[in-house]
Amino acid sequence: MLEFKEIELSDKEWIQPLLELSDYQGCEYNFTNNYVWKDIYDVTVSRWQDFYICKYGDSFAFPAGRGDVRGLLAELKSYCDAQGYPLKFASMDKSVKLMLERDFPGEFEFSTSEGAYDYIYTAESLRTLKGKKLHSKRNYINRFKELPYTFERITPENIDECRKMSTEWCVRNNCENNSEKSDEMCAVGMGLQHFFELGLEGGLIRVDGAVQAFSYGERQNSNTFVTHVEKAFTDYDGAYPMINYLIANELCGGYEYINREEDMGEENLRKAKRSYHPAYMLEKYRAVYVGNGFDERK
Repeated sequence: MLEFKEIELSDKEWIQPLLELSDYQGCEYNFTNNYVWKDIYDVTVSRWQDFYICKYGDSFAFPAGRGDVRGLLAELKSYCDAQGYPLKFASMDKSVKLMLERDFPGEFEFSTSEGAYDYIYTAESLRTLKGKKLHSKRNYINRFKELPYTFERITPENIDECRKMSTEWCVRNNCENNSEKSDEMCAVGMGLQHFFELGLEGGLIRVDGAVQAFSYGERQNSNTFVTHVEKAFTDYDGAYPMINYLIANELCGGYEYINREEDMGEENLRKAKRSYHPAYMLEKYRAVYVGNGFDERK
């Protein structure tokens, strides 16, 4: 029977290689995201052969790795039966959905929600902002460049300033009275607390010496950088476009794509992410098992 434990920093040593076997582009398949959201989404983890199983409460991300999928599904079904709830996948890549439909026809019911799709941009488009559609972004950046600003990589020497800015951002944006913002900023704080252990990369902008914006992310898969966090004060017009532009240029030179994660159905966030005209939306699916078992299937 599968056994699950709370995810810990030391688990990255065995989880990361299994994530790399699947090379998924979706932000759920990322150790940092699994770790920093662990208390909010009740994340626990397990391993079965060469599969990494990430559990959110009573559902799973479809496991990353490789091997006997039928055996994996049988193990998950047995575990869920013992726990008294159905086998459910909270997220899976479209390629996994197509595989399940092909190999297990009629055994799963699928659903999807656009609010869970990741925004995928070409790194080149965010580095150059070429074209008529991104003209307004270039204007913001050109105006911001007139300010006495500097850009720095996040280091052990300046990360405390990012923590202080994050706390101030939360106060200014009334996180205390908004549970979603409060949860997000707890995850941001966890990322900053364990920034270097997690292998994150980031940068900050100063204006007249004071930190006005910071952002961080990391390698998601073989061709994609994922931006986990982007925070800016609105004291200066263009702070958000500028930190986005600088991260793309300073940290993403070796990548084809940048994943800026999902909008969670939040209208302002959706508007902001769509304004950069993504190359495509990374579709994700939920699934519930409605079959009769896997052991006898050929």
